[in-house]
Amino acid sequence: MAMTKDQNINTESQNNEVEEPTSIKETNPEEQDNKQNVAEKNDEIKETTPEEKIKELEDKVTRTFAEMENQRRRFEKEREDAFNYGGFALAKETLNLIDNLERSKQILEKDETLKNTGALKKTLEHFNIINKDMISILSKNGITQIESIGKKLDPNLHQAMIEIDNEQSEPGTIIQEIQKGFMMKDRLLRPSLVGVSKKTEKKEKKSEENKEN
Repeated sequence: MAMTKDQNINTESQNNEVEEPTSIKETNPEEQDNKQNVAEKNDEIKETTPEEKIKELEDKVTRTFAEMENQRRRFEKEREDAFNYGGFALAKETLNLIDNLERSKQILEKDETLKNTGALKKTLEHFNIINKDMISILSKNGITQIESIGKKLDPNLHQAMIEIDNEQSEPGTIIQEIQKGFMMKDRLLRPSLVGVSKKTEKKEKKSEENKEN
């Protein structure tokens, strides 16, 4: 009988025990997204074939060589410009000497006390020699004068300063050169300052208009 009582007590105690519910682990949505992204990247890596990897490397090498070629061309262009136009600023300043020489010549020619004298004649001859030498030196270095007189006005080469009444030339024709222009190879060093022709109004038309008015 004692054993029976003990068995009943053990049975009751087992029945009275409450089973604890299994804990459910909460998952973070961000962690799920990260895991999903990692999984997708892994799948992409796994799906990349050796042929595709080789193609990617070939594309990178091609782009690298193209960039190197562009840099080489830029360097060559800069080097060529430096060689051809490195003295651009100096050449432009040198033109002021030619201008001053021409102004001095004109002042001497207009001087009443020096007119028709041997001294003036010799001085002007020396001025002409110096001017020719300077033009020759500039020409040897690719700096040439712009032709103006008798030419049509070209905005790329000439700058019109005045309009002059002239019936013998077509309108827009250069008939006066105020200051010489120069080119440095294919670049404009400075434009020619010029005067261009324009048609004169006939007095007859003016008189007729006055009568009508």
